[in-house]
Amino acid sequence: MSLGKQIRLSRLFNPKSGRIFVVAFDHGINRGVLPGIEDIGAKLATVVNAGVEAVTLNKGIASKLFPPHAGKVSLIMKASGFSPFHKSYDVLFADVEEAVRLGADAISVGVIIGDERQPEMLKGLGMISKEAQSMGMPLVAHIYPAGNLIPESERYSAEHISYCARVGAELGVDIVKTWYTGSPESFAKVVEACPTYVVVAGGPKMESTMDLLKMTYDAVSAGASGVTYGRNVWQHDDIPGVISAVKAVIHKEKTPEEAAKMIIKGPEE
Repeated sequence: MSLGKQIRLSRLFNPKSGRIFVVAFDHGINRGVLPGIEDIGAKLATVVNAGVEAVTLNKGIASKLFPPHAGKVSLIMKASGFSPFHKSYDVLFADVEEAVRLGADAISVGVIIGDERQPEMLKGLGMISKEAQSMGMPLVAHIYPAGNLIPESERYSAEHISYCARVGAELGVDIVKTWYTGSPESFAKVVEACPTYVVVAGGPKMESTMDLLKMTYDAVSAGASGVTYGRNVWQHDDIPGVISAVKAVIHKEKTPEEAAKMIIKGPEE
């Protein structure tokens, strides 16, 4: 591993726990202007001030809104996305040079497994991996079995999630972000199959904060290196509280019940 990549990875991970808590703000392209990020600058400031390891932003938002937060939190620049009209096709629209120019500590790319265009997306991931390696830039891949070749009832299976994680490792990804399989036992199989960092995605907004904390606790117990959450953080009524609670689980191994005491208000309805 190059020195540049080692330095950037060290900034991404908490030095005491060796784990990472990322809050993603890349939803504007993928899902539209969702409730909670209409004023993305204000929400970004709230999240950064609450203290996470990194935030994920698309390049335009990063260039305009990240400068006040430089040095406080790591930037992961998203280099691809799908859309509400093409939900199973993640297309590249940025490269490693842009991530370097923006001062990012990592670049992230999405891949939808189980889609007819999977080969094209894997080719793009492989090219970004080559560029990232040559420039000392850590690579994060958001890899989900969400293509229409996989029945919805099977998308959270350990078999498909393990394949997603292994694909990332095979193509030189440093951090694989994927879905939680539903139990520590099944997710442990995902971690075992992936010889690189695996973090859990938050996915759709969860029914309760306790569900979020329990998933976090179970994932970390199964060997996850952290989490990347979006809607479950910036749609919450108590953003600093839920961030503190998730951090307590990830970095201090608090139980969900212990961590929940840090939250004043519940999630927005």
